[in-house]
Amino acid sequence: MKRSTIIVAGGSGKRMGASVPKQFLLLKGKPVLCRTIEAFYQADPDMQLIVVLPEDQLDSWRMLCIGHGFTLEHSVVCGGEERFHSVREGLKEVKHEGLVAVHDGVRPLVSVELIARCLAAAEAHGAAIPVVPVSSSVREVIGDGSRAVDRARLRLVQTPQCFRVPLLRKAFERPYDPAFTDEATLVERTGTTVHLVEGEERNIKLTTPLDLRVAEVFLDRD
Repeated sequence: MKRSTIIVAGGSGKRMGASVPKQFLLLKGKPVLCRTIEAFYQADPDMQLIVVLPEDQLDSWRMLCIGHGFTLEHSVVCGGEERFHSVREGLKEVKHEGLVAVHDGVRPLVSVELIARCLAAAEAHGAAIPVVPVSSSVREVIGDGSRAVDRARLRLVQTPQCFRVPLLRKAFERPYDPAFTDEATLVERTGTTVHLVEGEERNIKLTTPLDLRVAEVFLDRD
């Protein structure tokens, strides 16, 4: 099956306390987004790579690629107001009926093995996402009180979220709803069961300065 990946990179860097978007920050001397693109290229050099960025970041990305000699082939698409709209714009660039992965641009440590597992599960089941167990105690807030929740029944969702292309296209025919926090939620609304794949602890999303430091430690261990 033909494969495409939509890499959504719309972060601003506010929680990072940085003056540049977090996907452009350097991780061991290389922009985070470059590392993310490289991960998918290594998983499948023939895969179509689509990067979705805010319009006001396009020039910065071009200059960053030139400055770092980054030449891996990829297309760049202007994103929308919310993740829903950005992924939908990226999906327009997918012209085949095979498989599509949607990945956070600031998850640069995703492994080739995890990408392969998720795509294989999507081919077999239609929709697949990586998840990891919840290690901390969890409570649900109810009014002014709260109650404990059995963490054994909970999972943290990661990306890449992978789907058969026709299935994701059908899901995006629905109007935008703030409840759609990810693509799996949207696809589930079509009546499709989302298959869970074992994720990876190191597949972290870089949101805070601490996340960046943790990512550096992981890379030092490679």
